[in-house]
Amino acid sequence: MNAVDRQTVPDRSGQGRAPVHLDRSLPIALLRARESIMTRFRPLLAEHGTTEQQWRVLRVLQETSPLDASRLAERACVLAPSLTRMIKTLHDRGFVRRMQDNGDARRSMLSITPAGVAFIEMIVPSALAIHDELRSRYGAQRLEALIDMLNELAAIEESAQVQDGDQ
Repeated sequence: MNAVDRQTVPDRSGQGRAPVHLDRSLPIALLRARESIMTRFRPLLAEHGTTEQQWRVLRVLQETSPLDASRLAERACVLAPSLTRMIKTLHDRGFVRRMQDNGDARRSMLSITPAGVAFIEMIVPSALAIHDELRSRYGAQRLEALIDMLNELAAIEESAQVQDGDQ
């Protein structure tokens, strides 16, 4: 059976189409790829007492700080209730600080501290070594093209949300 044949499968009931084979399922393929990549990074993060989600929060704040909690959760791909717990942990470790928003006293802004930046800088050389190994195994151009395609795919949802908000 070739790739096109696997995309749609006759329904066993004979009434239409069944889901695609798992090896052609985009959600499954994305999860498998993520898991393949993260198995390389998890030990590094665990060695430094941090989780994938905490690392993403710190990296987002390193790039753009301060941010409010909802924007941070969105950019770090974490759920808001999980972010609340993470911020407490990261705050207790001295990596994140909360400030009141000057424009809206009900809203707090989050930013990375110098200790948080130093923590990232301590881990980055090992993380870059993992990136370099992946890049050499997969191919630099292919990896860049894949990242571009995934960003385009993510932008489809973002543009749909913007369109839904306009209606």
